[in-house]
Parts: sequence; structure tokens; C-alpha cells
Amino acid sequence: MEPNPRLILPFLAAIAGVAFLSLMDALMKDASLATGVYTASLLRSLIAAAMVAPFWLASGFVWPRGRVMRLHIERGCVSAAMALSFFYALTKLPIAEAIAISFVAPLLALYLAHWLLGERIARKAIWASVMGFAGTLVIISGRLGRSDFDEGVAWGLAALLVSALLYAYNFVVIRKQSQAAGPLEVATFHSGVAGLVQLLAAPFFFVMPDSAALQLITGSALLTVIASMGLAWAYARAEAQVLVPVEYTGFLWAALFGWLMFGEQVTATTLAGVAVIVIACLIAAPKARRRPRRATA
Repeated sequence: MEPNPRLILPFLAAIAGVAFLSLMDALMKDASLATGVYTASLLRSLIAAAMVAPFWLASGFVWPRGRVMRLHIERGCVSAAMALSFFYALTKLPIAEAIAISFVAPLLALYLAHWLLGERIARKAIWASVMGFAGTLVIISGRLGRSDFDEGVAWGLAALLVSALLYAYNFVVIRKQSQAAGPLEVATFHSGVAGLVQLLAAPFFFVMPDSAALQLITGSALLTVIASMGLAWAYARAEAQVLVPVEYTGFLWAALFGWLMFGEQVTATTLAGVAVIVIACLIAAPKARRRPRRATA
């Protein structure tokens, strides 16, 4: 059957969002190494909020109340902790490996979407996620067997586990949030609340960045805004189980940016894991095309 445009467009928007986030990760790794994880993460959130808020205010906004505001606060708090743990992991691990290992989050998100949102998990979606997770395990096995596995790497892996758990829950919150608010509002409160939460620790951890680091952080903030709006638009129009496998394409972008910016090499076990992950995405996508669900504005 012909692909349904109402599903294909959200699918492509999600892929673009993941690509922008992967580039953002690369810029944030550079900035975090230069000025510290906390400073880079805090300024990224605050600058992103400052970028998008004027557009939301000019759009004839209505200040969110009740359940919508609670969703904004919930996601902002989760995102703050998720970002800090993930950016810390990036300073200890190659970008591609960090992205690949974090793919456990989409697997968990499928079941959280079932338990918390009542979404029915299609059989192909389950198999696709299991295959993606298996590919991730292949990549992890290659990391554990290398001689450079030290305390810093171990802390990086631990931080990734925390970030992945938060990221899985974040998928569910995005789905609810994007159905209750528009992309501009979602992007504004996503960065704004996360920035305010992190700002509480500024007296203890903030370090003034130099101009080069500030440019990296500003670029990261812009990419965060674009990706946040794109993903919000996509998740408002397709179920989480349809879009979750798209997260696996993040590895391909991460490998490219890690190689271009840091000279990070991709190992054989990493490539093997990626092959399994890509197959998983191909399995999931046809199912989404044949049985689209009515979009929700």
C-alpha cells in the first residue's frame, strides 16, 4: 500500500529532530570539556528558552494552567536531570557509543507508553525494539572488553543508565505534553523549566565560559529549540511506539559528528550493533505505514 502522508511526515520530522539532537550532543561535549558539564547544560537551557520564548509570546499565547503546567514542570525537571547525567557521560565516552548504549531508553519507553498511556504495543514494534536493544548489547560488549575501561568510563556508563531511565520516562511525558500544548509552548517551557531547576545550583558550580565555549553552547541551544519543536510536532501526530524506533538512527549521526569533531573511531562491534539497530528500524517503519492512527492536533 502507498505510505500515508499523515504518518510519513511525523516520521521524517522525528528523524530530523534526532539528527539535530545528535549534532547538539557533539557541540555540548566540546563545551562541557571546555567549561564543565553544569555550566554548559545550564546556559544551553537558558539560552534556548530566551530564543524561543519571544516567538511563543508573539503567537497570541495563553498562559498554561492546571494539568498543562504540571506537564511542563514535570518534563522540565526530568530533562534537567537527564541532560546533566548524559552530558557528563559524553565527557567520559565517545559520542557514538554513548548514543548507542542509551538506546535502552526507547525499549523501556514502549512499555511505559503501554502502562501509562494505554497504547497497544504492536508485535512488530516489540521485535524491533528487542532487536535494537540486542544491537546495543553488542556495542557494550565491545566497550567492556577494551583495555581503556577505567573508573572514568565506569562512571560514564553509570550516568548513561540514569539518563536512559529518565529518557524513557521523558518519551511518555512528551506524548502527553505535545497533545496538550503547541510546539512553541512546549519548546519554551522545556528549556525554561530545565534552566530554572539547574539555576538553583549556580552559586556552587557555575564557571564563566570563554567566548569559544559560549558559541558552542549557543549553537547547542538553537539546535535544542529546533529539535524540541520538531519532535513535539511529530509526537502530537503519531503514537510513541511508531516514533520510538527512529531514535536508533541517532547513532548514525553521532558516529559521523564524533568522527568529524573528535576523530572518534567506530569499532567493528559498534558497526555490528548498528547493523542490527538499522534492521530494527526497517522492521518498525512498514508497520507504521500500513496502519496509521488518526493524528491528534
